[in-house]
Amino acid sequence: MSSGVTVNDAAVEAYQDLKLKKKFRFIVYKMSDDNREIVIDKTFEKATYDDFVASLPPNECRYAVFDFQYETSGEGQRNKLLFYTWSPDSSKIKQKMLYAASKDALRKKLDGIYTEIQCTDLSEVSHETVLDKVTRMTS
Repeated sequence: MSSGVTVNDAAVEAYQDLKLKKKFRFIVYKMSDDNREIVIDKTFEKATYDDFVASLPPNECRYAVFDFQYETSGEGQRNKLLFYTWSPDSSKIKQKMLYAASKDALRKKLDGIYTEIQCTDLSEVSHETVLDKVTRMTS
């Protein structure tokens, strides 16, 4: 299902900078004020996973891409680009529907994403939960 929402060119360029140049650790995207375009909400160059989680608004939906680093036994450090759909239970129904219907517009422009993490509360975005999902997929 398409909502007719477009993706701002700067949003895609920032993703390429994260992916290829490692310029950012993560990017948070949001709908523009008129709900017609997906734009950058925030970018962080040097940040921890806790900084990322803290940047997600408690009552509003967002998309995000995070350069997730983790250790594997015997293989050393790994990096995976993860796409997050943040749709907290406390956000408005109309906003949740718009974000759900518009996700593919952004997702199709972001090549090289390892997997998608859908989150409705902080437990689903916790480092342990995400690490478990990523390591299950790689084993």
